[in-house]
Amino acid sequence: MKVFKFGGASVSNIERIQYLKHIFSLYKDENLMVIVSAMGKTTNALEKVAEAFFAGNKDEALQLFTIVKNQHINTAKYLLVTHFNACLETLSDFFTEVEWLLHDKPVRNYDYYYDQIVCIGEMLSTVIVSHYLNEVSINNEWMDVRDILRTDNNFRDAGVNWDFTGRRVKDRVLPALQKNGIVLTQGFIGSTDENESTTLGREGSDYTAAIFANLLDAKGLYIWKDVEGVMSADPKAFPDATFIEQLSFDEVIEMAYYGAQVIHPKTIKPLQNKGIPLHVKCFLDPQLPGTTISSKRAKNLPPIIIQKNNQVLVHLHTKDFSFVGEQPMSDLYELFGGIKIKPNLIQTGAISIQLCLDDREDKINQLATSSADIFDVQIEKDLELLTIRHFNKELVDGMTRGRSIVLLQQTPVTVQLVMKA
Repeated sequence: MKVFKFGGASVSNIERIQYLKHIFSLYKDENLMVIVSAMGKTTNALEKVAEAFFAGNKDEALQLFTIVKNQHINTAKYLLVTHFNACLETLSDFFTEVEWLLHDKPVRNYDYYYDQIVCIGEMLSTVIVSHYLNEVSINNEWMDVRDILRTDNNFRDAGVNWDFTGRRVKDRVLPALQKNGIVLTQGFIGSTDENESTTLGREGSDYTAAIFANLLDAKGLYIWKDVEGVMSADPKAFPDATFIEQLSFDEVIEMAYYGAQVIHPKTIKPLQNKGIPLHVKCFLDPQLPGTTISSKRAKNLPPIIIQKNNQVLVHLHTKDFSFVGEQPMSDLYELFGGIKIKPNLIQTGAISIQLCLDDREDKINQLATSSADIFDVQIEKDLELLTIRHFNKELVDGMTRGRSIVLLQQTPVTVQLVMKA
């Protein structure tokens, strides 16, 4: 049994959805648990719907959602013949789920509404893909992952209830796989005890796939992307990025920790626990070997470049010029937990702390307000965080030439630089 995960780029248009038939034909004798993301830029579009709704712009939110609706209906029209009416009926149920919410007024926090709206992208894509595969005689059973994957109510970064989810996989997913050979469901989302939709964080579909791989004792997890495999940098930003054939779990965890988008930070642990290899495969050419990630240590790795834009540097200075000791740091980490915020870089001095974080204005404002009792706070925006694993001096010099470096941290393996954007 294998687990497949198809990202948004793999189902971004009609031709790519049709190409799934070819990929599945290569694995026709396998039982497959299939995780599918929202199509193309649907998540971004739904984020704009959520923002408009929360700002009180109901008409704008409904107009933006109508665009998303029409895109999915048109995709279904071009793909389906015999299955179109059944597909449209199910799509309409999910359209209604969002429209009811948009006609209301927000009374809870933004993260809650974000999850209720954005999760629909995965529901719509999987309904269309499932009906298409059945129409071309690739029989599969569609499941709502919200009935399987139970989480807490930490909206936008929900934690998984492994015991409950494990029981549902055993009771529902395994029998369906044995009966149909292929089960198709959503990535990125789950639900609470109150049946409220949650999301696992951006790029959380990889994590969903790893959860199922672990609970199903899969032979391997295959993540299908529109690149050859894992690259040494984002090829869109760095055209000279090189293909990496093999990586260790440890290396990928380090890459994820520093912000590499190729694998979700939570993805590796469920696989590592059971020694399940992760294969990053090329959707456009499935015959290519791709990148294999396993317990085996990789040697002679090239420099790996990770770039994070839209960064903020928070400068904290003790008010009474006392040393930054155990108590101030303990208080600060308690704030991180309460606000649900994770610094990308921390640097401490005798009486000061500097934090580099993603520019989420609501979270930054909460942090600044909450820490003002302990520290004098200054905020510096419009920054970039550059991380290079296995760096060399020539590369660092070339990438920072002419740039204003605000903060630098360095170990024998990794250098991190906060620079003005």
